[in-house]
Amino acid sequence: MALVQTPFVQIPYVLHTKVTREQPKVMFSDLSQSPLRKNLQRLFLLRNIVIAAQCLTFALAYWVLEMQLPWAEMVAVAVMLAVLNLATWVRLRRKLPVSSVEFFAQLLVDVFALTALLYFSGGSTNPFISLYLLPLTIAAAALPWAYTWVMAAITISCYTLLLFYYVPLPHDHEEHNSEFNLHVSGMWLAFVLSTVLIAWFVVKMGISIRERDKDLASAREQALRNEQIIALGTLAAGAAHELGTPLATMAVVSGELQNEYTGDSEFQNNIRILRDQITQCKRTLTQLLADAGQARAEDGSGQAVDHFLRQVLDKWQLMRPSVKYTYHGSGVQPAPQILNTQLLSQSILNLLNNAADASLKHIEIEVNWDHQELHLEILDYGEGLTGEAVQRAGQAFFTTKAPGQGFGIGLFLANANIERFGGRVRLTNREGGACTQVILPLIRQTI
Repeated sequence: MALVQTPFVQIPYVLHTKVTREQPKVMFSDLSQSPLRKNLQRLFLLRNIVIAAQCLTFALAYWVLEMQLPWAEMVAVAVMLAVLNLATWVRLRRKLPVSSVEFFAQLLVDVFALTALLYFSGGSTNPFISLYLLPLTIAAAALPWAYTWVMAAITISCYTLLLFYYVPLPHDHEEHNSEFNLHVSGMWLAFVLSTVLIAWFVVKMGISIRERDKDLASAREQALRNEQIIALGTLAAGAAHELGTPLATMAVVSGELQNEYTGDSEFQNNIRILRDQITQCKRTLTQLLADAGQARAEDGSGQAVDHFLRQVLDKWQLMRPSVKYTYHGSGVQPAPQILNTQLLSQSILNLLNNAADASLKHIEIEVNWDHQELHLEILDYGEGLTGEAVQRAGQAFFTTKAPGQGFGIGLFLANANIERFGGRVRLTNREGGACTQVILPLIRQTI
């Protein structure tokens, strides 16, 4: 059956999981990648561009313009800068934090290298003197204000010294006009190069800051969700204790009724269903209290995915005997294993109950898996998702059911638990109802 993919609700997830045979590994959004580390990576790329531009400029001045300059010294400075950049690349391969002092020291090396090159090629008369603006701009964008003022003082001092101490450029009085035009062209080229590099770096820094803010917002949202889950868990534990006595009373009364009206077959059938439901409620409460301390994904065990799904469906059919369903499952054999925990099975039960509430007569369950992931689709034949449901599905205490028929926490808890195990949930409208799509990672077999 073709699915209509719009509108859809993609419930966001922050946690990603790679599950191995030994234990699952939960990886959070990469908040350890600090802005300074990203900026040092950009400075590394920027320095590569500068070194390539220096080599091109040297070649142009030596072979085309045939300028007589201290080439040995200038090439040595460029080689030293390239060696430093190679050391920076090796340093970036190590997962170590980048401090403001280290980033400032990297910029100082660029300033001193530029000063040395300018000293051997005309000093302040060199049109590329404006490249001093590049490290100053980077410092202002990436570092605290104190470093920026120190960088400003250093660049001004270097510029001032180059006014008086430098190796002059070779000068030919007969070609004064052409040299002046060449100087103007060099100033234009330096301006263009500075503008492009500064714009590139500042834009990348803005993107980095926005990504950091997005990660922090996601972390805050996840923390708020965890607080809601803890509050719900506390209430659930209290409710489990309070419901124990009423359920025991109901079990006793239903047993007496079953023994009293043994001749009424229809009554016996109904009372048997009632006792099964009471037993299921007591078993659920007992399991809830037993699993109250199960806060880690490692506490679960592996189970073949087809057996896991069959157990979940059998349990759900016991809870909802009046709802008919068709099941289609396929995948690689032997079936890989999935992390079998009470939280995960309860989450799938919540999704099945939501579909059954929307489509009381019949639902379809389609499952397929490979060695990495399980794909589960629950197709109902209800009225589909409303506009408000599209916007708010997955939020705590939001429900489209009539008052008194739902608490608005089933989808919220299911989504939170499935994300916790590295999966994701998506709700879509389709022709004739809605579709709940679940993707879960499977345990990878290691040799």
